[in-house]
Amino acid sequence: MPKQSDAPNYAWHNAKAQPAPAIGDDWRSWIAENLILGGSPDELAGQLQRHLGISPALAAQEVQAAQQSPYLQGARRLRNRLQKRDWTLSIASQLDKLLPASLPRRAQLSSEDLLREYYAANRPVIITGMLEDCAARSKWTLEWLGTEFAERLVEVQFGRDSDADYEMNSIAHKREMRFGDYVQLMQSQSRSNDFYMTANNHSRNRAALVELWDDVPGLPEYLAPPTEADGFLWFGPAGTVTPFHHDLTNNFMMQIVGRKRVKLIAPWDTPRLRNHRHCFAPIDGRDLSQHPELSDITVLDCVLEPGEILFLPVGWWHFVEALDVSITIAATHFRWNNRYVDSYPIDRDF
Repeated sequence: MPKQSDAPNYAWHNAKAQPAPAIGDDWRSWIAENLILGGSPDELAGQLQRHLGISPALAAQEVQAAQQSPYLQGARRLRNRLQKRDWTLSIASQLDKLLPASLPRRAQLSSEDLLREYYAANRPVIITGMLEDCAARSKWTLEWLGTEFAERLVEVQFGRDSDADYEMNSIAHKREMRFGDYVQLMQSQSRSNDFYMTANNHSRNRAALVELWDDVPGLPEYLAPPTEADGFLWFGPAGTVTPFHHDLTNNFMMQIVGRKRVKLIAPWDTPRLRNHRHCFAPIDGRDLSQHPELSDITVLDCVLEPGEILFLPVGWWHFVEALDVSITIAATHFRWNNRYVDSYPIDRDF
């Protein structure tokens, strides 16, 4: 039987001492979802009995009513369409396994080759040799940054260790502080995931540290002339983790300082990743052995070195872990079409 969706979160009472909870709309939604997923009616009725303390007859009656609902019949047709789409994605996944998994490194890749072989083909690649003369690579030490921009007020993600969903709840973790204090914090803690300056802090930090972009090459071979809003700064200690997610655009990761480990999963394996909210997947990229259901999918694994650029195609799932104090500049202003958000679902609860 397919994995059932979670039951509604009730505080359960002793059925003998308390009246049985009513079968509300949240439970009826749960019944419908699991019937559509192919769940056993008898098993679902048993769950109702155990959680709500209702009689077997009432539980069976509720499940039967759901099965006979014309609304559920319409939802089943939609499920069939989605299963057809998942089938076509599974074909792409199977075909992809016919060749050895690889994440190539290409030295000074031309714009034509990037477009033809990777951008238009929706395949990742690491580009080397394009940041050799980048001023940021020699200038951006913790000491220089902490002195040069000490009094600038920046925004940082804080309190991530106390929230398993820190990426989805990023707005709640924003904190303002002096940039010099942030650098000192990194110098005092060699490894942490509790604080991190990310793209979620972009609008504030792009303006606060605007001079930094003068040290980053424009890469006109690949990128359009930047605006004041283009470019994202990721800056944090070793140990920062960005969980598995996909972007809504093609993306460049320009690694300036330190190393990052990146794991990638192709978009055609999306049906396997239990993606129920927006662009996130509840997969622990640090230990994929915890997810045996994913053992047969292809995971590309690389260490991005300073001076390298990772092209992350739109829709590709990726997990990122900093191995050192790390500074990454992300860019999305490519020379070619990179706007796909217009057709992204408005309702992001899947």
